[in-house]
Amino acid sequence: MTLSPEPFTDLGLDTRLVNVLNHLGLTTPTEIQDQAFPIIVSGHDLIASSKTGSGKTLAFLLPALHRLLTTKALNKRDPRALILAPTRELAKQVYEQLRTFTSGTDLNIALLLGGENFNEQIKVLRKYPQVIVATPGRLANHLTARSILLNGLELLIMDEADRMLDLGFAEQLNQINDAADHRRRQTLMFSATLEHAAVNDMANTLLKAPKRIAVGAAHTEHGDIEQRFYLCDHLDHKQALLQHILTTEPYQQAIVFTATRPDTERLANWLNAQNVSSIALSGERSQGERNKIMDSFSRGQHKVLVTTDVASRGLDLLQVSLVINFDLPKQAEEYVHRIGRTGRAGAKGVALSLVGPKDWEAFKRIEAFLQHSINFDHYAGLEAKFKGFRPKTRTQPKRSAHQAPSKSAVKSPKAAPKVVKAAKDRSDRHNHANSLGSSDGMAPPKRKKPSLQRSDEGEQDL
Repeated sequence: MTLSPEPFTDLGLDTRLVNVLNHLGLTTPTEIQDQAFPIIVSGHDLIASSKTGSGKTLAFLLPALHRLLTTKALNKRDPRALILAPTRELAKQVYEQLRTFTSGTDLNIALLLGGENFNEQIKVLRKYPQVIVATPGRLANHLTARSILLNGLELLIMDEADRMLDLGFAEQLNQINDAADHRRRQTLMFSATLEHAAVNDMANTLLKAPKRIAVGAAHTEHGDIEQRFYLCDHLDHKQALLQHILTTEPYQQAIVFTATRPDTERLANWLNAQNVSSIALSGERSQGERNKIMDSFSRGQHKVLVTTDVASRGLDLLQVSLVINFDLPKQAEEYVHRIGRTGRAGAKGVALSLVGPKDWEAFKRIEAFLQHSINFDHYAGLEAKFKGFRPKTRTQPKRSAHQAPSKSAVKSPKAAPKVVKAAKDRSDRHNHANSLGSSDGMAPPKRKKPSLQRSDEGEQDL
């Protein structure tokens, strides 16, 4: 029997934090918050996973801020807590929540992002912030420049650790760990899954006898999100479906995920031409541009955000009630993060995925990851001729010249004429050349294959 979480007021949280929770209308912790709070407050290292939209950010923010507000600092000049996030958007999202909970306190906080003015960030660091939210690459740059020291760091928190490792930040994480390597440091690692091999290797390096929490398996269905899949024939068919969905389905705001950066601009421009207010976001834009785009979208100035996976994690946009996978992600885990941009904080959401021939392998990976078969829906008049690909069948291995033919080959009525014909062709060649080799002892030149072979190759490509 699972016990219901205690109210926030019964957790012994600092009064200032409880007041903010009450102002936000939050009275009861989520499962991950309820399980993580006593472990973190007791000083243990922690590695935890939970599904997207489960309240993970507050699971580490609340106990971390409680500690900072109720205990003395180890060092007045160095930051007391460092929160690392894999992307600028997620780091900014965490920082905004942090700012909400520290507005009525004396805690000085800072945000360090790549792509922003380095010297301006040095000025911020000279004010000795107690809490820093940063991307790993930019924080490592400041360590190299000696503009920040971590000798007195009390809390090292890694959000979306699996994503940081996937993006190649292992070296920077090790550099940060070495800079704050003292026995009194507490380390918290949050990941989408505890089955990520690199995450476990990193946890063994960075954490000391950590406690483990896993709330919901990575493949667990999100009960607040309705998921539907539609087959497509080609790009034009996808666009017709996209237009139909965005002009007929009820939604407040929508996020459309594409595979490539150029597609974000192309689709956003095309949707605007169809009178669907849209804006494009991709990783190649400057941080200032990305901030403006996300700010305008969060304010409701645009109905649709067209983006790559740069927006698949961490963004808490409560008005997003529809997610569309125009292209399926290559990694099945990323599908879960994409659709998790809707159905947040108890709200209902819809996630629609368009599956064309190029998406089929990705679709099968998602189906295997979710551990159940997926049925396809369709819109009247927009049905697809494409019905998916059959599983590839194994071809029989070629038989060597000295290997005896199988029983099936002997019994086959079609096999005998081919063998006889081949023998006749070889005998003709032998009579012409009188030997298996040429007169000089070298092998005879190879005969060119007929050009008709290319048509067979084309059929295989299809």
